[in-house]
Amino acid sequence: MVIHASDPITRAGAVSQLRQRPEVELVGETRGLEARTNGTRAGEARPGEARGGVRTVAVVLADRLDETTMLRLRRLVRTDGLNAVLVTGVIREAELLQVIECGVGAILWRHEATDQRLLQAVVAAARGEGDLPSDLLGRLINQVGRLQRNAAQQPGGSPAGLAPREIDILRLVSEGMDTREIAGKLSYSERTVKNVLHGLTTRLQLRNRAHAVAYALREGYI
Repeated sequence: MVIHASDPITRAGAVSQLRQRPEVELVGETRGLEARTNGTRAGEARPGEARGGVRTVAVVLADRLDETTMLRLRRLVRTDGLNAVLVTGVIREAELLQVIECGVGAILWRHEATDQRLLQAVVAAARGEGDLPSDLLGRLINQVGRLQRNAAQQPGGSPAGLAPREIDILRLVSEGMDTREIAGKLSYSERTVKNVLHGLTTRLQLRNRAHAVAYALREGYI
């Protein structure tokens, strides 16, 4: 994990929180502080390279989103291939979908960023899962709904189809369920749930689960 913050005090606080957690190993000091979960150590994987289904995570802490922060998020996710956690105090309506489509799957309000909550978001991001506050998820649904209604008034091609079980799984993802809970709800194995999500995100060139939910909402599937 690479931790980026606007000031050294904020960064030191995040480092202090995560350093106490045995699930995360912090290594390196050159390009930010890096960490890996599930016992992967420095030198075993390049930034962003998966080991046992777990990827390196970038944590970006910012009071509010500006152009510099958005450029950093895009570089970390799209160029460096990292999974990202955004910890922020404010997200405007116009920025929320941009952040999701950029590839950020986990967002945490700064005032809720306890050590346990931050760890939860980091682990979710490392697994390629989403983690959004319920109020942000509601805002995302409303925003995508507006985009969908506007798009329905414009001429255009029909969207690529989603299979019924892909829709079922995405609906449960949108309700905040994790892989285990979805598998239990639909009587699938956890491997099946992961394979279905991987297949649709690859086919539709979506960056993560949150992006897949945004796509399904925008196209009217859920």
